[in-house]
Amino acid sequence: MGSIHALAAQARRLNTEAGAPSIPWLYFFTDPLRTPDPCAIAKRLPRGAAVVYRHFGADDRNAVARKLAALCRSRALLLLVAGDPSLARRVGATGVHWPEKRLPARRDHGFALETAAAHSTEALARAAEFGADACILAPVFETRSVSGNPPLGLFHASQMARSACLPVVALGGVDARSARCLSGRGFAGIAAVDAFGA
Repeated sequence: MGSIHALAAQARRLNTEAGAPSIPWLYFFTDPLRTPDPCAIAKRLPRGAAVVYRHFGADDRNAVARKLAALCRSRALLLLVAGDPSLARRVGATGVHWPEKRLPARRDHGFALETAAAHSTEALARAAEFGADACILAPVFETRSVSGNPPLGLFHASQMARSACLPVVALGGVDARSARCLSGRGFAGIAAVDAFGA
C-alpha cells in the first residue's frame, strides 16, 4: 500500500507542475497476466485515479468490465476501456483509452475522457490531432511488457513530453523509485502496471 501512496503523491506533483488538473494524474493499466485481479488493486487506488481496462479480447471481458465499472463508481475512480467504445458505453465507463494502432482519425464517440497511447513523436502528434485529453507515452524505462517496444529513455521521453501539444503521462518501468526521476521533465502524470501490485 505504501508504494501506491508514494506513486500517487509523485503523480500529483507532476500533474501540478504540468498545470494539467483536468486529467487524472495516476493510471492503473490492467494486464490479464501481470494483474489477474484488477478489482483488488482498484480498491487500493486513491479517489480520482484512472483504471485502464485492457481486456485483450478475454472471454470474461463483459463481466470484468461491469465489475470494474461498479467499483470505480463507488470509489470515485475513472474507468477507461482500452480500444472498445461499445464495451465502454455498455458498462457506463468514463471513456476509452486508444492503443496507438487503433486510434481513430477523429474523436466522435462522446466520452468525457479519451486517452491515446504513443511510442514515438509521430504517434504523439497523431494523438494531439485526434483530440485526446492525454497521451500515455511508453515505455519510458525498461519494462516487463511484451509489447517489444524499446525504452525511450528518460531524456528522449522528456523532450517528447515537453514539446507535446497535450498532457503526457509516463508509462513503462515506472514505480515509486523511478517516478522520482520524472519530476520537472514535462510529464503530467504516471501510469503503471506492476507497481500497483507491489
